[in-house]
Amino acid sequence: MTILADEYPQNLRAVHDRPPLIFVAGRILPEDRGAIAVIGSRRASDDGLSVAARIADHLVEARFTVVSGLAAGVDTAAHRAALAAGGRTLAVLGTGLAHAYPAENAPLQRRIAAEGAVISQFWPEAAPTRVSFPLRNAVMSGLALATVVVEASATSGARIQARLALGHGRPVFLLEPVLEQDWARELADRPGTYVVNRAEQITAIVGRLTAAGALVE
Repeated sequence: MTILADEYPQNLRAVHDRPPLIFVAGRILPEDRGAIAVIGSRRASDDGLSVAARIADHLVEARFTVVSGLAAGVDTAAHRAALAAGGRTLAVLGTGLAHAYPAENAPLQRRIAAEGAVISQFWPEAAPTRVSFPLRNAVMSGLALATVVVEASATSGARIQARLALGHGRPVFLLEPVLEQDWARELADRPGTYVVNRAEQITAIVGRLTAAGALVE
C-alpha cells in the first residue's frame, strides 16, 4: 500500500516521517483511525502485564483500536486483551511480514492478521535489525492518536516512541510507576505528556483533544 492509496491510514499520513509504502496482512478499517498505542517493556513485571491488559480492555470498551508492536511482554498482553475483549488490534512489526519476532508470537500474529491487521514498512523477507525497531516505533506512533507507556527502561523502544509521539504532536501517557525512571520524570515535564493511573483518564483526555481537532489535521 503506497502513500498515494486511498486506504493508506490517515493518522499515519499526517506525520512527517511516514513511510512511503507499507505492507499489510489483514485489513485496516476506517474505525482504526481511533487507535491508541499501548507499549512497554519486553521483560514486564506481572503488575505491568496486568495493567496493560486492563488498559487494552478499557480501550476496546470505549471503541478504540489497540496498537502495539507484537513484542514479548507489554505488547503481547495488550494485543491478547484486545482480542479477548472482541476488539480491534493492529500489530506493527520491526521485521517483514514473513517473519514473526519473537517466534513464539507467530500464532498471535496470524490471529491478528485474521481479525485485525499486521503492518510493516519493510519488505516481507526483511529480518530484524537494530535500526528497524526504532523505525517501527515511528510507524506505531503515527498510526495512533496517542501512546501509552506502561513500563519502560532507559533503553526501551517505548522511550523512543514516547519522544517520537510528542514530535508528531500526539499525547503521551505515562503510568505512574514509569516515573521511577529518570527519563520519564524529564519527559513528564514536557507539554503533551500526561501522568495517569487509570485507563479512564486516557480515554477522557484523548476524547477531549479529538473533539478539539488537535491530534490529526
